[in-house]
Amino acid sequence: MADLDDIKEGKDFGLDTPARNEPFFLKGSNALDWGMQNRLSRIFNPDSGRTVMLAFDHGYFQGPTTGIERMDLAIPPLIPHADVLMCTRGALRSCISPTSTKPIVLRSSAGQSILTELSNELVAVDIDDAIRLNAAAITAQIYVGAEYEHQSIANVVKLIDTGSRYGIPTLAVTGVGADMARDARYFGLATRIAAEIGAHYVKSYFIEDGFEKVVAGCPVPIVIAGGKKLPEGEALEMAYRAVDQGAAGVDMGRNIFQSDSPVAMIQAVGAVVHRNESPDNALQMYQDLKSDMEG
Repeated sequence: MADLDDIKEGKDFGLDTPARNEPFFLKGSNALDWGMQNRLSRIFNPDSGRTVMLAFDHGYFQGPTTGIERMDLAIPPLIPHADVLMCTRGALRSCISPTSTKPIVLRSSAGQSILTELSNELVAVDIDDAIRLNAAAITAQIYVGAEYEHQSIANVVKLIDTGSRYGIPTLAVTGVGADMARDARYFGLATRIAAEIGAHYVKSYFIEDGFEKVVAGCPVPIVIAGGKKLPEGEALEMAYRAVDQGAAGVDMGRNIFQSDSPVAMIQAVGAVVHRNESPDNALQMYQDLKSDMEG
């Protein structure tokens, strides 16, 4: 305890300097509590306002996916170059070193496989386990227009409500079934619904026509899904166009871990997302890094 006889009167109150009241850097997040904002600041780089998420949660409904048959071999070399890891709790506990300091977006839905109706999911992770795993965010799909639309939205609402009690944000993923539209009208509807029910950010798909309107109509950040495997140049072009039109980053899986050189590819994607590198320059970067690694 301080010596009560030696307390000095405060002098430096900075009377000429107004108190700072800086807006939070991330779209739609200014009114959130400190813990929410702190976790979102780990997911999104405060300097660029964007993120490169590495998704390897495919196995929760696809089983052993090409490129990540052995997650313990495929994923660790990519971790230093990702901003965020998106995975299941099983993959996290079994394949990712606890010494990693990368934030985790925890896949919290399950209940179906590629052999059944994709929209028929449930919340598969209790909030207590998300806390034990130190998740920076939790996530599930919403299937707008699908057979189990109501249940999928209810799943995300449950995550939002339970996560909010502990300052953990929720990512809503706009799932798309085989027979569902992939246009601005559909994604504008799905992303807006996700934001309006309280999701803190949304994962959706880049579309050729009208993506800027989808972003503008969604009051929280949108990150794009990588989708199916594309040639490296096309994937980099997609990432560039998405962030140029307002996306707050990418959540890529197959376009990274199925690349001929995954470590080179994730670095090239990062250059596009965080430094606005052109697709041509990023592709050259990928080729140079790939050549160096092979040499």
